[in-house]
Amino acid sequence: DVDLIHCRIGKIEGLEILSLRQNLIKQIENLEELGCLNELDLYDNQIKKIENLQALTELEILDISFNILRRMEGLERLTKLRKLFLMNNKICKIENLGHQQQLEMLELGSNRIRVIENIDNLSHLDSLFLGTNKITKLQNLDGLTNLTVLSIQSNRITRIEGLQCLMNLRELYLSHNGIEVIEGLENNRKLTTLDIAANRIKKIENISHLTELQEFWMNDNQIENWGDLDELKNAHSLETVYLERNPLQKDPQYRRKIMLALPTVRQIDATFIRF
Repeated sequence: DVDLIHCRIGKIEGLEILSLRQNLIKQIENLEELGCLNELDLYDNQIKKIENLQALTELEILDISFNILRRMEGLERLTKLRKLFLMNNKICKIENLGHQQQLEMLELGSNRIRVIENIDNLSHLDSLFLGTNKITKLQNLDGLTNLTVLSIQSNRITRIEGLQCLMNLRELYLSHNGIEVIEGLENNRKLTTLDIAANRIKKIENISHLTELQEFWMNDNQIENWGDLDELKNAHSLETVYLERNPLQKDPQYRRKIMLALPTVRQIDATFIRF
């Protein structure tokens, strides 16, 4: 069924958006006549393989998240793709993206990926999401010079490295890993959001040059020295800090001391400051 009642349609012509979310589709098929399709949404079905998309040469947005894909394949003809969502599948390897020169967003969260690879030629990529995989190292990112958002939460990373060429990066999410030291951010001076919550960090350091920071998430670590907050004093636009569940929080003057050390802050943990 295609229901287009009361949509102010003025002309019958090429279908541009097709959404088949949350159904029981097992195979991608019978789309050959939809060459004008711009967006295809197959989120939450039972698809095992990316196939039969070669006729959709105008496709810009493809979402096959929450299916049972094991491989990234069948994308070769989709050279105009701007956004690709393959979250929550069973993908083990990043591959077959060599033709996706226009790709701006790549979502591969909640898969089984162990290595960041085969994406260094995606020079137009703006946002990369790799959360909840099995990645152990930040690597092969040098070619992503236009990247502004990198999310790699809930992996197995122990060091912040390999980000030196990402000078346009604005949001970096590294929570729920095994990081022990804040380092390797010397060239990422445009960062506005830094999330390193739920790691094994004992000291806030090496971020005094991040003067554009607006959000700093550092909860669930091992910070115990109030002097560490001096690293954030150059961030004159800092509005939000998360420091809960660090040893610092045991101090009865916890919130007051943060307010005195960082007077621009408007939110401490999940609570806004009242003036």
